[in-house]
Amino acid sequence: MSMTDPIADFLSRIRNGLQTRKVSIDCPRSILKLRIAEILREEGFVDAVSSAEDGPQGTISLTLRYDHSNHPAITGIKRASRPGQRSYVGAKALPRVRNGLGIAIVSTSRGIMTDRKARELGVGGEVLCEVW
Repeated sequence: MSMTDPIADFLSRIRNGLQTRKVSIDCPRSILKLRIAEILREEGFVDAVSSAEDGPQGTISLTLRYDHSNHPAITGIKRASRPGQRSYVGAKALPRVRNGLGIAIVSTSRGIMTDRKARELGVGGEVLCEVW
């Protein structure tokens, strides 16, 4: 069975894992999802990201991050651009998530990066998701 929006499925798995206070989650691997997971690790939203060669596609394993009182590091995660309604923005119109407290993950001509990095490079692109 083919999936219409694998990025939304990936974000839903993260959201569901956080709601059930799981330590780690697994999901099918793709280059795009792996890069999004790496950005979440670099920005401090997840503890670790690992990739394994299981089956034909492989899997990504994310270790979720919680604080000392068991509150998740990610309080919200939202898909911005969907297959039915793509969201493209220029470099000057990149969104500021929660007034700079969150990040937007953007697919640009120079790769997948955060909104801050895209502003520095002066490139726009498709806003994939917002995390805060």
